[in-house]
Amino acid sequence: MDNITEPAGSNDTTGDTGTTGRRGKREHSKTSRAKGGKGLHRRKFLGGTVGLGLAAVGAAGTTFTLLSKGGDKASAASSTSTLTIPDLLEGTTSDSTTTFTLEAKTGTSEVVSGVSSTTMGYNQSYLGPTMKWTNGNTVLLNITNSLGEDTTVHFHGAHVPAKMDGGPQVAFADGETWSPTFEVKDEAKTLWYHPHALGTTAKQAVHGLAGMIIVEDSTDTSSALPSDYGVDDIPIILQCLASDSSGDIKYDLSGYLGSGLVYPVLCNGTNVDDTTLTFEATKTRNRFRILNASPSDIITVQRSDGGTMSQIASDQGYLAEPVDVTSVRLVAGARAEVVMDLSDDVTLQAVVTTGWVRGGSGTYDFLTVTASGTDTPDDLPSTLQTIDRYDTSDFTARTITLGQSGATMLINGSAGTSMSSMAMISTTVGSKEIWTIKNNTQLEHSFHLHDVPYQLISINGEDPTGVELGWYDTYEVVGGGSIEIAMEFTDFSDDTYMYMLHCHLLQHEDEGMMASLMVTDS
Repeated sequence: MDNITEPAGSNDTTGDTGTTGRRGKREHSKTSRAKGGKGLHRRKFLGGTVGLGLAAVGAAGTTFTLLSKGGDKASAASSTSTLTIPDLLEGTTSDSTTTFTLEAKTGTSEVVSGVSSTTMGYNQSYLGPTMKWTNGNTVLLNITNSLGEDTTVHFHGAHVPAKMDGGPQVAFADGETWSPTFEVKDEAKTLWYHPHALGTTAKQAVHGLAGMIIVEDSTDTSSALPSDYGVDDIPIILQCLASDSSGDIKYDLSGYLGSGLVYPVLCNGTNVDDTTLTFEATKTRNRFRILNASPSDIITVQRSDGGTMSQIASDQGYLAEPVDVTSVRLVAGARAEVVMDLSDDVTLQAVVTTGWVRGGSGTYDFLTVTASGTDTPDDLPSTLQTIDRYDTSDFTARTITLGQSGATMLINGSAGTSMSSMAMISTTVGSKEIWTIKNNTQLEHSFHLHDVPYQLISINGEDPTGVELGWYDTYEVVGGGSIEIAMEFTDFSDDTYMYMLHCHLLQHEDEGMMASLMVTDS
């Protein structure tokens, strides 16, 4: 398989995703409706029935053809089911420290409807509970590994010491318990947790090791912002996976190129290919925290009626002000928060665009929200937080290149399949930097930075607008494109433990598109 590369067509960002004319640029604040088939569920790809797609020339010069994104659309949902709300994990507080207990374990679950799959989860068979952290508090997590193989737990988007970040340096074996502890320095935002060991991240995450983290602070006290978990503050974990008909979940290149595959879409662990989930909104205003926990596919969320939502947060917390949007486009690993004031029922749709070798593509209904609230909420605040845009004129500049050699993925020319082989970026506490992330392949990639949030300075040569002016930790870098990002390294230094920077298409990460970041004292 080493001579297989991926097609330029796999980074398709047109069609049902509501993008602008500039290549790959998201249109979060677009007011016209993103196109999509109302009431249709996602396309399934059956290995023997899909025609050959475009040929592509990879970075190493190899050429191949790939199955296209055609195929039969499934019919409208044949059933409904109530949305499952992940349990809220209760911590125990003693001496100003709140302790949470997690166990990474194996189990079985229905990923393909009617078929039992071998899965993984935290404290359960699939996915994990939601944790709530409070800014300024200290947390301790006792995490036991019962998987039968090494794992880590990375707190995606959290600003924590490198030794507590859950990167590959702190992998722990089956039967062991890892107990990171730290002060919560993050402001209000939606984070998530998932594995991050070398070479097994995709395998463990697609089998179900993922959960949401809600960070609260004093800004959440506004009565205008819903905050009652499971009542008007709703977690939405979306996944687009790959499986064969027997329920064997695929996670690497050889698995994705197998025959007879289907591409189930899940919401909070429930397959929604043939089922539209329902949620009864007992309050007029509802907040949805949306996480794309897919290994690679891009998911755009929109209303089936073309109506607007108010986006209030991106990856790294509140926007400066609410922004009316008709769609929210999330690359794998990204998050967003939206609120809707509902007087009528509304159905949310997901538009899936394959972001890797091959995968799902299509539009489907995944959640019908039944409006039953009779209260009148306060007006949304006109200002959510102050975001001072960086003046980067005196920032330290770096260029990070995303590349490939056959099926091996590279950052700055190195394949990060081991700690010793990774390219390493060195910086110091207090450093302010601007990085140009260049995608030197024709493949879809993204860029995730551990430790600190970043601002988008440019996207494919154009200035960010609307929600793109918020804070991020994961953002799309289209084939042949580039983004400029700016950040400031604060608080934490270490001369042994490193943070990671990588593509968050998990297969690409496992194939080497990962580098290390050492932050030391000035």
